[in-house]
Amino acid sequence: MSVQEVDQVEFVKEWEQWHREHEEVLAGPHGFLAITSLHWLSPEPTRFEDAPGAWSSTPDGVVVELAEGEELTVDGATVNGRHDFGVIGERESLYPGAGDAVIEVAKRGGHDILRPRHPGNTLRTAFTRTPAYAPDPRWVRAGRLVPFDAPRSVTVGAAVEGLEHVYDSPGQVEFELAGTVHRLTAFNGRAPGSLTVLFTDETSGVTTYAANRALQIAPPDAGGGVTLDFNRAANLPCAYTDLATCPLPPAENRLPVAVETGEKIPLERGGKP
Repeated sequence: MSVQEVDQVEFVKEWEQWHREHEEVLAGPHGFLAITSLHWLSPEPTRFEDAPGAWSSTPDGVVVELAEGEELTVDGATVNGRHDFGVIGERESLYPGAGDAVIEVAKRGGHDILRPRHPGNTLRTAFTRTPAYAPDPRWVRAGRLVPFDAPRSVTVGAAVEGLEHVYDSPGQVEFELAGTVHRLTAFNGRAPGSLTVLFTDETSGVTTYAANRALQIAPPDAGGGVTLDFNRAANLPCAYTDLATCPLPPAENRLPVAVETGEKIPLERGGKP
C-alpha cells in the first residue's frame, strides 16, 4: 500500500490507540513506573524496607520467610511463614501480592531479583505522557525476514552494567530506508511467530532515548514478508527508570540514518514535550 492510499485519519487514530495502550501498561498500578527498588537476591536471607519477609536465592529457587504478622497473596491464597517459589525461568516473573502492592520475583541474566511495585510510587503518580513524533505513513516499510540456517543464540548487554541477556534469533529483517537496504537482527517476539527488533539510530541520544528502542513486528507471511511500522518504535522501561534490566541492541542494529518517528526521550529523563 502506498502512502497515497493510506487513510490518514484512520492511521493516526490507530497509532493514538497503540500509544495510549502502551502508556497504560507502563503507568498501570503495578506497571514499571510503580517499581520502588531493584534487589539482587543472595543465599543470605535479607529483608528490604519495601517488601515483607526475608528473601534469599537458593539452589532450589527463591525463598521468602515471613515473620509473624506478615503475609503475601500467591495465586489467590494467603501465605504465611516460609514459602518456596521454586526455580524461576530466565525472563519469567511472579507477582505475589502485598496489600495494594505486588512484589515481582524474577530472573534476569541468570540472577534472582526482587522488584516491589507500589501504586503510590512518585515516578508513577507524577507521570503524564511520553512525547513522540507525529505519526507519518512514510515510516511504514515493507521488508522480509532473512532466516538463518538455524536459529542462533545472541548475547547482548543490558541497561545494568555487567549484566548480559541471551535471546534466540531466527534471522535478520531486511528493508529499505533512505535509499539503502538495511538488515537488523531480530529476536523472537512474545506472540508465536512474531518478532522483536531492538535498535538505535542517528536520533538516539538526541531526540530519542540513547540506549535503545524496540519495534514489534507481526509474524512473517508465507513468503517471509513483514511490515515495519517505525511510528511504533517504543521506549523500553529503562528509558524511564534505572530499576530496569532492559537489553541493549546487538552491535549491528545501529541504523546510520535518523529515524524521526516513534517515541522520544521521556520527560522524566529530560525529554522535551
